[in-house]
Amino acid sequence: MDAEQIAAGRARWQARYDAAHKRDADFSTLSGETVAPLYGPPDDAPHPGFERIGWPGEFPYTRGLHPTGYRGRAWTIRQFSGFGNARQTNERYRMLLAAGGGGLSVAFDMPTLMGYDSDDPEALGEVGHCGVAIDSAADMDVLFDGIDLGAVTTSMTISGPAVPIFCMYLVAAERQGAALSSLDGTLQTDIFKEYIAQKEWLFAPEPHLRLIGDLMEYCAAEIPRYKPLSVSGYHIREAGATAAQELAYTLADGFGYVELGLSRGLSVNRFAPGLSFFFDAHVDFFEEIAKFRAARRIWARWLRDVYGATDERALRLRFHTQTAGVSLTAQQPVNNVVRTAVEALAAVLGGTNSLHTNALDETLALPTEESAEIALRTQQVLMEETGVANVADPLGGSWYLEALTDRIEEAAEEIFTRIRNLGPDGTITSGILRGIEDGWFTSEIAESAFAYQAALEKGEKRIVGVNVHTGTVAKDLSILRVSHEVELEQRRVLAERRAARDGAVVRRSLDDLAAACRTEANLIPPMLAAARAEATLGEICGVLREAWGVYREPARF
Repeated sequence: MDAEQIAAGRARWQARYDAAHKRDADFSTLSGETVAPLYGPPDDAPHPGFERIGWPGEFPYTRGLHPTGYRGRAWTIRQFSGFGNARQTNERYRMLLAAGGGGLSVAFDMPTLMGYDSDDPEALGEVGHCGVAIDSAADMDVLFDGIDLGAVTTSMTISGPAVPIFCMYLVAAERQGAALSSLDGTLQTDIFKEYIAQKEWLFAPEPHLRLIGDLMEYCAAEIPRYKPLSVSGYHIREAGATAAQELAYTLADGFGYVELGLSRGLSVNRFAPGLSFFFDAHVDFFEEIAKFRAARRIWARWLRDVYGATDERALRLRFHTQTAGVSLTAQQPVNNVVRTAVEALAAVLGGTNSLHTNALDETLALPTEESAEIALRTQQVLMEETGVANVADPLGGSWYLEALTDRIEEAAEEIFTRIRNLGPDGTITSGILRGIEDGWFTSEIAESAFAYQAALEKGEKRIVGVNVHTGTVAKDLSILRVSHEVELEQRRVLAERRAARDGAVVRRSLDDLAAACRTEANLIPPMLAAARAEATLGEICGVLREAWGVYREPARF
């Protein structure tokens, strides 16, 4: 890029910056030195390749989505939380919000994630243990009691039964008196990553994609601020993928959902802004920052050049980040505070839009109230004390970081080509489906995980407290334990609710849902009617299983 183009780009950025809202905050160093909102190359000299770096707030968005960086709006502190029953989790939410959290992120227990009621035989011993138990809209009422859903953004991490859970959330908002059209938040709904990594599905991919398409249509028409899809790389990385694999598989999944929306006749400029992403922030500091910057650049280019998007909002990749659970160690767990802080800093320097910081004891159990507060304070220290929110993309232009960003982008593009070549028609979607069917994704991730584990066991990779510096004076932690009484109480309450509801209305709503499954009608309205009638998650998912069958992963050797 020549000097004239650089000067013109700086002028464009300056005009956007001047016109944008800025936070009322001190943007100076600890010593009192005022810092500029952005740093870049001088205007009087060429900078080859600068078009790949660019300016914050404009294509290719390598340096961030907004000209102000975090001066305009800091990232949202969105702590992922859920355990026991809805009442217990509601208490934790109130604590997090009172302590400065900016949004809610719901963790569900395993029966809920798999579409079972708490009294189902499949749920025995699992109720409330890895998240909150939700059986019907009444549980959602309790979960968000005293929390204005019209004013708080809510993220829900669930994919297989995401749509009925979303309908229960809508019913809870209705009962609060909130206008559904004003709701804001994110539903994960990413079924591709379930087949690739996490393994929490209900049916074969095709009916899941039908539900996702119905949800995209419904939200675009009725709840335009709500993001019906959060494409998740987090679980792919946690399964053992490399940074490049996490990035490529996640963005490929996102491209698949773009192709789904286009197949429904939706405008890419209208539905693409409703797609968001969820990435892992691992412990290799610079590699993670480069990954986030490359993600924005790839997404913007593909949406514009491959899928024809012209609206800036469709080109902007918005993402939530969670620090790496797999990096936490049971040995010397207090060291996890340091790991989490480093990972959170990488997410912030990479331009994350919202962030969850893991608690030091999460490798052992659900976080205690004290460890959850430490995790929250980690973000607040970064935000309030370190100065990292003062300058947009402060590491931009670093020779090392830019080279890493280019290399990760190159590796991701190579993977996209391989995925396209898997399918019969050259589309990303057909490649993903074939890769799932053939076990290609799982085998690629397994190879990466094996290579890392081998390096760890040889001592080539080191983890403090695990294979180096293993001596310690630390004492055992007190951890949170979910009582078996939670399951007994949840089952008792569920039985009472079933007895108190209008059984005829429930049966009719489930029959209507079953009939709709046999047509091409959008399934959100009949599912929402069933949730309003207090049909349970297991009953709704049972109707869907009856219509579409149950998916079993093929055995592979």
